[in-house]
Parts: sequence; structure tokens; C-alpha cells
Amino acid sequence: KVDHREKKEFELLQFPNNRIHTSKYNVLTFLPINLFEQFQRVANAYFLFLLILQLIPEISSLSWFTTIVPLVLVLTITAVKDATDDYFRHKSDNQVNNRLSEVLINGRLQSEKWMNVMAGDIIKLENNQFVAADLLLLSSSEPHGLCYIETAELDGETNLKVRHALPVTSELGTDISRLAKFDGVVACEPPNNKLDKFTGDLSWKDNKYPLNNEKIILRGCVLRNTSWCFGMVIFAGPDTKLMQNSGKTKFKRTSIDRLMNTLVLWIFGFLVCMGIILAIGNSIWEHQVGDYFRAFLFQDEVVKNSIFSGFLTFWSYIIILNTVVPISLYVSVEVIRLGHSYFINWDRKMYYSKKETLAEARTTTLNEELGQIEYVFSDKTGTLTQNIMTFNKCSINGKTYGKLFSPLKKIFPLLFSYNKFQFYDHSLVESIKLGDPKVHEFFRLLALCHTVMPEEKNEGKLIYQVQSPDEGALVTAARNFGFIFKSRTPETITVEEMGKVVTYQLLAFLDFNNIRKRMSVIGTNDTFEFGGEGLRTLAIAYRDLNEEYFKEWFKLLEEANREFDKRDECIAAAYEEIEKDMMLLGATAIEDKLQDGVIETIASLSLANIKIWVLTGDKQETAMNIGYSCNMLTDDMNEVFIISGHSAAEVWEELKKAKEILFGRSTGFTNGYAFCEKLQELKRGSTVEESVTGDYALIINGHSLGHALEANLQSEFLEIACICKTVICCRVTPLQKAQVVELVKEYRKAVTLAIGDGANDISMIKSAHIGVGISGQEGMQAVLASDYSFAQFRYLQRLLLVHGRWSYFRMCKFLCYFFYKNFAFTLVHFWFGFFCGFSAQTVYDQWFITLFNIVYTSLPILAMGIFDQDVSEQNSMDYPNLYRPGQLNLLFNKSKFFICIAHGVYTSFALFFIPYGVFYNLAGEDGKHIADYQSFAVTIATSLVIVVSVQIALDTSYWTVINHVFIWGSVATYFSILFTMHSDGIFDVFPNQFPFVGNARHSLTQKNIWLVILLTTVVSVMPVIAFRFIKVDLYPTLSDQIRQLQKVQDKARPLKSHRRQPRRTSSRRSGYAFAHQEGYGELITSGKNMRVKNLHPTSGLGKTMYNSTSWIENLCKKTTDTVNSFSLDRTVKL
Repeated sequence: KVDHREKKEFELLQFPNNRIHTSKYNVLTFLPINLFEQFQRVANAYFLFLLILQLIPEISSLSWFTTIVPLVLVLTITAVKDATDDYFRHKSDNQVNNRLSEVLINGRLQSEKWMNVMAGDIIKLENNQFVAADLLLLSSSEPHGLCYIETAELDGETNLKVRHALPVTSELGTDISRLAKFDGVVACEPPNNKLDKFTGDLSWKDNKYPLNNEKIILRGCVLRNTSWCFGMVIFAGPDTKLMQNSGKTKFKRTSIDRLMNTLVLWIFGFLVCMGIILAIGNSIWEHQVGDYFRAFLFQDEVVKNSIFSGFLTFWSYIIILNTVVPISLYVSVEVIRLGHSYFINWDRKMYYSKKETLAEARTTTLNEELGQIEYVFSDKTGTLTQNIMTFNKCSINGKTYGKLFSPLKKIFPLLFSYNKFQFYDHSLVESIKLGDPKVHEFFRLLALCHTVMPEEKNEGKLIYQVQSPDEGALVTAARNFGFIFKSRTPETITVEEMGKVVTYQLLAFLDFNNIRKRMSVIGTNDTFEFGGEGLRTLAIAYRDLNEEYFKEWFKLLEEANREFDKRDECIAAAYEEIEKDMMLLGATAIEDKLQDGVIETIASLSLANIKIWVLTGDKQETAMNIGYSCNMLTDDMNEVFIISGHSAAEVWEELKKAKEILFGRSTGFTNGYAFCEKLQELKRGSTVEESVTGDYALIINGHSLGHALEANLQSEFLEIACICKTVICCRVTPLQKAQVVELVKEYRKAVTLAIGDGANDISMIKSAHIGVGISGQEGMQAVLASDYSFAQFRYLQRLLLVHGRWSYFRMCKFLCYFFYKNFAFTLVHFWFGFFCGFSAQTVYDQWFITLFNIVYTSLPILAMGIFDQDVSEQNSMDYPNLYRPGQLNLLFNKSKFFICIAHGVYTSFALFFIPYGVFYNLAGEDGKHIADYQSFAVTIATSLVIVVSVQIALDTSYWTVINHVFIWGSVATYFSILFTMHSDGIFDVFPNQFPFVGNARHSLTQKNIWLVILLTTVVSVMPVIAFRFIKVDLYPTLSDQIRQLQKVQDKARPLKSHRRQPRRTSSRRSGYAFAHQEGYGELITSGKNMRVKNLHPTSGLGKTMYNSTSWIENLCKKTTDTVNSFSLDRTVKL
């Protein structure tokens, strides 16, 4: 109802208001919720536990600041990042919520913020205004309550769609008093995400009126070519179909993040094992040896218990050895990811100058996942295509005009004044100038046979409003060749032919539908030449009729329109009667223009072993045409399986026959109870893809996909689909897109990426591991829900093969080195425990332990993690096979982790025992003994810093000035801090904090110490150098070979191959060039979309050729036919 402004009563109905809420926090909840989320990470909880242990003096041999400073730093950085992200969400929400709409309140129109709009409100919309909520259209400025909307924000389509009000409500017009008294009640379906369906009814004045999608205007649409309209809010805020499609934001984590959580638990278990070993050693030592020294120590009586001493020692060593997983690891990971995100944002090669759009990394946590993608799920319209149709070729009277532009030949296009139209064949203009009657008749037909609506702007500019972009391309082509469609009425069409204005009488309009695939004078689709090139073809034909024959046929048509039971069949028979014995005049070829670089991008990603599935809501024929245009479908394929069953049994049978073709008839087919075992096999990755040779493709429509996704069929569908080189799913809903992605994620355990441009792609984008939004003219809904965004599909190649591969390569290298470095650093304490009575004494002084990961080794590893690259960006693009290691997870996995640990253990062994062996019986140059604890600690610490610095220098593949400054600068920083902390001056100020006074100067002036450091470095590093030299020489990887190629012959880079699209001859790609909704022709001939001023009710123009009521019923009924839009002339025999 509308009379609902009694808020308290209305709120009992639990209808939400129109406020949208995408933010996570507010001022009061930010701190507790954010800290709760952060401490859900195993590492943060682990470090908090260590901090608590360090506050207990009986067990801590390290100061609490060694843990609390980095922990607070990590929590603060993460909190600031989360707060910043949420601030922008609040800002975006407020911008939308504070938009104004005119709402009918207390009998008058008032400006109201969107967030205050509620279900039942009546809203007035004006031309070019966004729709605030899901509305039931009541009335409009157009005749018969029609209005035009653009749904780019919802489905990425820029062509206009028609909505019409119920006749009983369209009479309300702009009468505010009558609208205010409107007390209709709507009963409808609950909120859902189906953009193309709505069921309900309106109860008003003791009558019920059925409602469908044609009566509803959805939030996110834009009102076009309509001065005003009134609508009643049905769904508001989170209940709107736009927000229902937004889905719930999922927390996405990379596979490396998940692996690291597992490794942290393993490391903690390893830490506990080391603590137990050392605690047992302490108990034994205390029992056997400690009693001799106890008299000299000030200890409580309770410590005399050796078992309790071992218990305390266990916790002490847990604190000392915790640096195997330092908190700086997580800080460094976030910094590296942030750096990689900025590289994406700054990449000028992903900048689209036409729209002035930069690529944007909208998240900083998923970059390395870009280097592991195995499946790409792509929308079609607006993603692969520009949703722009271009007039490419035509054939008139047997002669072909129009040659495809070739960059290898200098062919200058004809210059046209309208719409930047380009045509490269000058002979067509010459034929028009010479007055060729067939050519004139051809373009005359293009200017006459269509459903385009002209609109003349104030400045005299003629604008065409089209429901089908194909029609727009044809009428625009006729306009540019001198046949300008000027205006129309229900009974006339006015065309300017070569400067002369001619008005034609419109006697009948044979409407388009998806079965006949023709309109009016359009003949059968039998032109193979253009269709073979993947172009959308349209045959142009005419027939001369005498007046007597037309009158007889028109009576037949009127009788067909009066039929009730078999009206559609009778009309089709009437159309067939007159659409015969026609003279073929020519044919047009319309190109559903692909975005630039789509073919090359798909080919390159295929070479990188990335499978691309197209999930589109478009009809099957159009999707297949694009598949052939993109070379995803080719004539060389062994088989193209088309699954189009309408029941589960039919789909089962079609999948069974497809599997028999793939594997042979001996292969059994899973049925019912066995599907669980099949899914387990798919989870383990045990497929037989390698045993199938040849290229196959799978085409499946939405009805069949619904059955294929059922529990007993999904394993077979997935197995067949994964074997096929190309998969195209047509007429799929947003929910089905997400279900397909989830199916592959769950049972293939593969990293997935979804890319789209409309609101119908949001569920898919949020379900995939990586979501990419295409930004541009089609709206921003997909971009707002995405992880990465850019303006053109071709940039996906660079995002994955360059940025993604480098991010994965750098992160893996960083992690390998980090774990090696920290095990080498920490395990020295473990070896030292056997020589210090297991007393939990540290080898290094506390300041070295605090600064090692924060200062001495942080910048070099960050430089490597941010800037390193194994091969150049051009080679990354030229050799897609370089992408394979990421898909196979070869650069960092559990085995790599254990190799790094073994390397760290070996280095720690060398770092401790070489100095220990030398210091066992060593005297200085002055004959004095220098084997004291402090000199030993300084020697090991210096050796450690030099060893890890040399190691990172060996690991660095790509040297920059920053790498040099950070690596050698860190070594210099270590020595400067070392001498400062061991100086007399700082000891005088803080005697308790810096006890190693004068030791650095004393130790590092001894030649013996430097020889020990040199020996330790050589022993630690030489095995690594030898192993890598042998490995590169005997078993080089592809990147090793490319690096060698770069070094030997820098100029020998492979030339980019210019792929030329092969000429096709199959008729299978032939497509019809009209794609508008059936019934639009009757809308024109009825005159209901015409603005007629001062028209007398009994005038000729006021009468329509068809009964208006039957037309409305016909349009409502026929809108559902678009699902079955296409039947292939040639299908695969399954």
C-alpha cells in the first residue's frame, strides 16, 4: 500500500528502507571487531601468547619490547589499512544513500533522500535519472504508459528496453491527487536475484491484475527518452534485485596464505619439540651437574627441583626460539603485496586512453594468486565484445562491397560525417553516385525495414534510439550512404533519399521472432560467404505486390489476430504466405565487434595452459558466433558437443553420448549412487584428460546447465567440460554463473578467475578466487565488486603473464629466503643450549635479536620481493609457458619449505660450530685470550649478517640501484649500530641496557676473527653455489634458458607473430542480424510509442492496425520465447 507513513505500524511488516550498507565497521565497533578479526589469524594469536610469556620474569630471558613493538606495529598497519578501506565504503554508501528522489508524501511531491524511501512509496522519475528502488511502473509521459530504460548497470547491455504500465494505472498520468489516493496492494515473489523474471499481482478496485517483468523497473536502471514516469516501490535497499545480485562479500585468501597457516603450525610443533629436547637436557643437567653450582646462586628453594627447572626452561626456550616465525614476516608480506599493487596501478601499458581509465588493484592481498590461474570464466557482452555492431560488408545484385581493413596495406577509409562510420570500399559510393537502381533499392530497404525510433534534439541533431544494436548499425550505414531515416508514424515512414524527402505508407509490419529469424521483407538466412567469417548476416529481398492480393492477405492476417487458441500459429502461417517468391536483392554483414586484442589474448592464455570458459546470458547462436570470431571454436575441432536437453534424462543421455565419443563406448557412465566416488576422484585430480587426444568444445544452455549441476550429474558434466578445450554456457542466470565457478573450485582444486562488466556478473566475480571487473561505458557494478579492474579484456594477458607471474615468483623467493634466514638465525640458540647447561641463555645480545629482522635484514629482502624478476616483461609475454610453474605450485610448496629448512639448519650449524671450534683454543695477536662469551657472540652475529647478505645477493636475479643500496647499506648499518651500541658513551648513559661495552672494537680488530668470519661465509655459501651451477648446467628450466638467451644474444628476441584470422567457409557461424525482443514491431505499428499531439480520437492516425488489447497480451506472452532463440542448422550428432 501507499498510505503507510505511519512508521511504527509499517515497520512491523519488516520491510527494509532503501539504505544500502556495504561497510563493515562504525566508530564504536571498529576497534573491538578489527582486533577480534586480526587475532583470528594464528600468527597474531601466537605472538600475543609469547608476549604474555615474556612478561613472566621467571621464564623470560628476553625483554618484552622485543615482541610488543613489532606486534603493535603489525596490528596498527593492518588496522589503518582496514579503516581506510572501510572509509571509502562509507563514502560510497553515503554518496548513493544521499541521492535525492521526488516522493509523493501527504499529497504532494517532496525531495527525499534515497535511504529514506520505503516499500509502498510512489516516486517520480525524470529523463536520464537513475532508478532509486525496484518500482512497479504506474504511468509515464509516453502513450499507453510506456517508458524506455537502459540496463547497463545490471546486464552490461546499452541498448534500450521497453517497460509498460498496466492500462488501469497508466490512466493516473500526472494527477497527483489521484496518485495520492492510489491504494493498490501488490502481492509478489520474495526478494531474489533473477533480473529477468518477476511474478505477482496488483489488487485494486476489487480486481486483480497480473504483473510480470515488463511492468517492473529495477534499481540501477536509467530512464531514457521518457520525460517522466511514476512508480510504486516494490523492493527497497537490500531487497532490490541489484543488491541481491551483489551477494555477500567473501574473505578471499591466497593458496600461499593457506599453506603458510599450515607451515606455521608445523613450525610451532617443531619449536615445541626443540623446547622439549632442551627442557629434558636442562632437567638432566640440573640433576647431575647443577647441584655443584647451586650454592653460588641466589635461587628460591623451589628451583632445586630439576623437573620444575626443566618446565621453566621449556617456556624460556619457546620465547627464545620463537624467531623461527618472526612477526616481521607478516609485515614484509603486506609491504610486498602493497608494492605489487602499486605496480599494477602505475602500469601505463594497462591504461585505456579513450576512457582515461587506469588499471586498479582494488585489493592488496591476492597478487601472487594472479600467477596461479588455471580457469578463466568470462562474460561475453561488454567483456569480449564492445557491444558495438559495425557495417562491415554487403553484397548487392551479386557484387560484394567492402574489404576488411588490413594494416599491411594502406587503404584509406571513406570519410563520413555521422558516428565516425568507416567503410574501406570506394566502389560502393561510386555505384550510388551513378544511380545504380539495385544499390539504391538495397539501401532504401535498410532505411525502411527496422524498429528504430528517431529523436531530434533541440540543436537539430538526429539521434537513433535502438533496441537492437544490429539495427542501429544497418540504419546508420544507410544514413551515411545517403538514405536517411527521418521519422515514423504508425502508418508512415519518412526517408531522405539522396537529398529528396520521401514518405512511405506502412501497410503492414511482419514482426521479428526467434523462430522465423526475419522481419517484414527479410528472407531466409542463406548467405554463406559472410556467415563463414563469423559475421552476423542479413539477406535483403523484396517482392512486388498488387493491391488485390494485399487486401486478401491482410484479411487473412486480421483473422489470425482474432484467433484465441492458436493465434501465434495462424499469424506465422500468414507471414509465411506472403514471405515467399521474393527477389533476393543482396545481403549485409554486421560484425559484433570484438574488443581490441581479444583473439591474441585468448591465444596467449591458452598457450599458458589457462582454460577459458564463456558464461553468458546471451543466446546460443550469438555466443557461438563470438566463439568462432575469437578462435575459441574452429572448424578443425574434432567435435563440438551441444547439450540442449530440457529434462535431466535428456541431459544425462547427451552427456553419456559425449563421453562415449571422448573415451570410447567401453567407458561406463556414472549413475546415481556412484557420483560421490566420482567427485572424490575429481577432488584428488585423478582425471583422464591426458589420455584424450584432439580438440573438443562443449556448448550448453541454461536449462540444460540447471540439470547438469544437480548432484548426480555434476561430476560427469565437470569431467567432460574439463577435457574440452572450450566451454560456452549460454542463457545462464547470475546464480548459475556462480555455481559453475564454485563447482570448478571445489572439485578441481584449481585457482579460478572470473571477469565481467555487469551486475549479472557480480556473483561469479565474488565466487572466484580472483574477480576482475571491466570498467567502461557499461557501468561500474562489476568493478565495485571486483578485486582488480581495467577497461579492456586484452589487459588480462599482461595482468596474469607479467604482474601475476612476477608477483608469484617474488613472493615464493621471498618466503624461501625468509624461512632460511630465520632458521639459520634461530637454531644457533639450539646448538648453544648444549654448551650453556641448557640455561636458556641467548647467543646474541638482546638488541641484535630485536634489530635483526627489523633493521639488518628487512630492506634487502623487501627489495628482492618487490623488484626481482627472472625474465623481462616482454619475454614473459612472448613465452606463455613460463606461467606453468605457478599453476603447478612449483616455486613454493611443502618440499621447497623443507629444503629451505634444511639449508637453514646447515647454515646455523656452520655459524655456531666453526667459531666454536676456532674459539676453543684461540689467543689474540697480543697473546691474550679472546675466547669470551661476548667476542663469541659478536663473531657469530657478524658472520650471520654477512652470510645472509651474500645469500640474498646470490638469490637476486634482477639488480637495481635499490638492491645494491639496501643489501650493502644494511651491512654498513649493522656495523655502525654495532660500534655505537658497544661504545663507551652509550654505556655511560644506559649501563644496564648495553653491557657489551668495547667488545666490537676489541674483537673486530683481530685478524683471526675476520678469518673465522670468512671461513664461516665460504662454508655456508659454497655448497649452494655448486648446487645451483650444476642444476642450471644439467637441468635448466625454461626461465634459465631464456636468461641465457638474453645474455648471449640480446637482440635475438622472437618476433611477435601476427595472427591472421583464417577465412572460414562453414555455414555454422551464420547469424541473423536482428536481436531485439519479439513484439517490438507491433509496438511501432500500434502507435503506442508515438507522441501524437492534439490527435482526434476518431482520426485515421488514432486507429491502429491491430487490436491493442491483444497486442499487450501477445507481447507479455512472447517475452518468454527469447529463451529458445535459436536452432542450429547443423548440430553435432551425439
